[in-house]
Formats: sequence, C-alpha cells, structure tokens
Amino acid sequence: MAAKKAAAKKKAPAKKAAAKKAAPVEKKIKAVKERYTKTQMLTQISENTELSKKQVQSVLDELSDMIEGHIKKRAVGEFVLPGLLKVTSVKKPAKKARKNVPNPFKPGELMDVAAKPASVQVKIRPLKKLKDMATN
Repeated sequence: MAAKKAAAKKKAPAKKAAAKKAAPVEKKIKAVKERYTKTQMLTQISENTELSKKQVQSVLDELSDMIEGHIKKRAVGEFVLPGLLKVTSVKKPAKKARKNVPNPFKPGELMDVAAKPASVQVKIRPLKKLKDMATN
C-alpha cells in the first residue's frame, strides 16, 4: 500500500507543472501610430498566426458573410463578436409629412417637414473588452 501512495504523490506535482505551462502569457501590444490598410492587416495577421494570406482573407470573407446572414432582412437582426462588439439592425418606421410645425431654430416661424420612408439602420455597440482596450 505504501508504494501506491508514493506513486499517487508523484503524479500530483506533474499536473501542477502542466498547469503552469498551459497558463497564457500576456502579449505586449504596441500602440499603432497610423491606420492600417487591408493589406497591412492581412500581412500582420498571417505573420502572427502562421496562416497564409489567402487563408486569412477567406476567414475575413466568411466573417463578413456571417454578419450579413445575421442582420439581413427577415434574419435575427443582431450579430455578436464575443467580447468586442455587437452589430444590430434597427427598423425605423415611415414618418408622414407635417405642415406648419414650429421651427426649433427660429422661434415664431413655422415650417413644413417632409415625409420619410421606412428604413433600416445598422448600430454597432462596443462591448466591455473593447471599452477596456481603449482605456488601457
């Protein structure tokens, strides 16, 4: 029995060592001074992920198609990129034309407001992780 206990004790430290190796190492991210072009983005992503530029381009194209599928007409109307942002489509109803409405910029004058057709707006909201990136 003593041999079994000794063997069990040896296994436990090995698990702790494996857990230490699996811990993620924080990357030091530099501030970018100028906005990247699409080609510069593809190049940096391909270098950092060891994927080819064509593979990175196909991933970005698929992400674009996925977003379109979520926010297009008769779809769910929202897409979430976890931790970063939420894209939603908001339906705005049509507005009728109005006459003799008080002008907010020139008190005492009346104005006419033109009719507006129904439309869909796309709203993009930052999520917590993206907000934290901007403050750090």
